Amino acid sequence: MPRPPRRTPLRTAVSVLALVVVGLAPLQLGGAALAEAPTKSAAKKHPPATVTDLGDRVVVFDPSMPVADIEARAESIWTQQVDAEMSSERWSLLFKPGTYGTDADPLQIKVGYYTEVAGLGASPSDTVINGKVEVYNRCLTDGPTQPYCVALNNFWRSMSNLTINVNGTGQDGCRASANFWAASQASALRRVDIRNGNLSLMDYCTAGPQYASGGFLANSRAGTIINGSQQQWLTRNSEVASWSNGVWNQVFAGTIGAPSEANFPTETYTTLDTTPVSREKPYLWIDGSGAWKVHVPAVRTGSRGPDWTTGADPGRDLPLSAFHVARPGQPARVLATALARGKHLLLTPGVYDVDRSLVIKRSDTVVLGMGQATLTAVGGSTPVVVDGKASGVVIAGVTIDAGTGLSRSLMHLEERKGHGHHWRGRHGSGSTPSTTLNDVYFRVGGPHVGRTRVALVIDADDVLIDHIWVWRADHGIEGFTAGASGDTDRWRTNTGRVGLVVNGDRVRATGLFVEHFQTYNTIWNGEDGHVVLYQNELPYDPPSQADWTQPDGTLGWPGYKVGDRVRRHQLYGGGVYVFNRNDPAITTERGFEVPDRAGVRLHHVMTVNLDAGSIEHVVNDTGDRVDSTRSGQPSFVVDYPAP
Repeated sequence: MPRPPRRTPLRTAVSVLALVVVGLAPLQLGGAALAEAPTKSAAKKHPPATVTDLGDRVVVFDPSMPVADIEARAESIWTQQVDAEMSSERWSLLFKPGTYGTDADPLQIKVGYYTEVAGLGASPSDTVINGKVEVYNRCLTDGPTQPYCVALNNFWRSMSNLTINVNGTGQDGCRASANFWAASQASALRRVDIRNGNLSLMDYCTAGPQYASGGFLANSRAGTIINGSQQQWLTRNSEVASWSNGVWNQVFAGTIGAPSEANFPTETYTTLDTTPVSREKPYLWIDGSGAWKVHVPAVRTGSRGPDWTTGADPGRDLPLSAFHVARPGQPARVLATALARGKHLLLTPGVYDVDRSLVIKRSDTVVLGMGQATLTAVGGSTPVVVDGKASGVVIAGVTIDAGTGLSRSLMHLEERKGHGHHWRGRHGSGSTPSTTLNDVYFRVGGPHVGRTRVALVIDADDVLIDHIWVWRADHGIEGFTAGASGDTDRWRTNTGRVGLVVNGDRVRATGLFVEHFQTYNTIWNGEDGHVVLYQNELPYDPPSQADWTQPDGTLGWPGYKVGDRVRRHQLYGGGVYVFNRNDPAITTERGFEVPDRAGVRLHHVMTVNLDAGSIEHVVNDTGDRVDSTRSGQPSFVVDYPAP
């Protein structure tokens, strides 16, 4: 079932409609004027790649292939995946370095569920698509009088390491107006260069409400970006010529051309001039000899803009031979043994049943998933554990599903005994995080019944979170019937008490999305936490107020809780949303709860009612109530505590 419509404020709706009325003619802003990024000289030759067997769910395209053949293959996969929200199919569409499509015959493809589209060059400039790579609204009903076409459920897909020369030749006037990426959570855009046209984060070309709720853009460059109905969005270490508008929570960190936050909340922008700590996601590429490698970017501190536009892309390259190339169907013991023997892990597209923990004990281990590779807990296992002695671990592009047995957690980053790692300490400025999570997603319920006590537990210090979505499903195909949309069955069956618990110190997050857990969604007990964009929806499915009341009588649980003993914590750009569709009379006391200390600071936080239920205060006892009488109208707190 679709998520309910989240209403766009009138001022935003008017601005979006104005854009649509004028036809959104392609604007030549920024694209052609931006300098080309240098590439690794070996990659410029683009020799034929050596044959690498990554399974039948990895499709590798070559620039010598006819455009019609590429489009036909991509279209067949999209047709299969466009409505396959809860399926087990996974796909990687990879493009060897070169140029695809022409001005007269552009390459135009669409991206469905569980599909990764990526270039195989050393730089986005090495793989150029003249045409478009797009995501459109999903029409959940297509009646002529009441269509319902939205992007709210357009999850689990990605695009990376490509240059898109936007070309809508052959499309109708509206479709030709932009490259559309109308997606919501778990749909990252990384390392993309959008040229000669607009990038629209909503699809205004279909009938219906056209809502979208994402999202994440990092290490990229674009001209005009149309935010439209996107309710929250993080843009990190990128370069943009212009940004159209904000809705509730548009956050920018280290982004050249980002809008000013000076008029918040009239203009709902939160802008950090630099990103304090970042580490980009590893990626596959083909070198000058045709060998496949995985590039693991280095850590950056105090950074601004993409890491590839000047040719400086520090890091290390790992040969594919350093990886255990995993296939769905391999027992978890095989994957665990490969890790124990010192191999990195490349998870090819598919679903993996994990009946024992994959324990990462070796420092600098890389676990990279392709095409939304998914690890499903079996028998109450914790699928991924990072030993506290390991440092420099990177886990990227992996989804972890709860299974029918009750797991203690779905991922555990263990505490390091003795002294910890430090961002600035004996290792020097910019030391490597103990673990980095790039595009790691957690799911409880949806395609099947799921149960866990906590989804992600971070006991380690110095962890870097770079875009995660921790989701207890608000809809699925489990067959629930009791309560609104089966919510009473869901509440009692798909159990997940807490989404994220952070006990480690100096944990940083850029892009933290946690939703629908049954008590606290996020508990942050560690010192010196630093979060850039937090988005939360409280659970839709409590059957009654009694089910959503703490033992001490407090009404509900806040979506973000900083521990009572914490002395230093910072959050930039946070939102907690309420939609108690199972019982609209339910009330939650506050969206955020933090200790009243000078070192604990929240900057630009808000709550909003989506259609039912209420939140009394934004943070602690500060901020106005939101309820159905002001649905879609946020309550903002600029700073807490007030300066």
